[in-house]
Amino acid sequence: MKINLKKTRIITLGLVMNLGFLFAQEGNVKIIKDNRIDALVKQQGEVIPPALNPTIDGFRIQLFFDSQKSEINAAKLKFMSQYKTIDTYVSYNAPNFFLKVGDFRTRLEAEKIKAQITAAFPTSFIVKEKINLPRLEKSTFSN
Repeated sequence: MKINLKKTRIITLGLVMNLGFLFAQEGNVKIIKDNRIDALVKQQGEVIPPALNPTIDGFRIQLFFDSQKSEINAAKLKFMSQYKTIDTYVSYNAPNFFLKVGDFRTRLEAEKIKAQITAAFPTSFIVKEKINLPRLEKSTFSN
């Protein structure tokens, strides 16, 4: 098989000239896109600050539930007068209001408080739910 040197040189010269034309091209490119793309890119690029009230899995004691908010408020005041350091939470899930107390990381912590309040709230029970991070006492930081 004989290679024709003249044809090879012509083909090579033609390719080199075409490459030169390709790199010498100039022009304008117009991008047409939906404006929502910019909004989405901006939203995805935003820095989200940490949650103000981060939650963890834990336990609370449900003291009482009733359809009358005045009954819930009375029970809440009764509890708060005896246990000032334990947070109370009132939630509504139709048709009832629920009074829950505490932010306990373990069931054992919740059981300890439940044993203390059983006389005043005999129908109370422990529920598992998302809780706020428990407060640290000042004595924890002292040496």
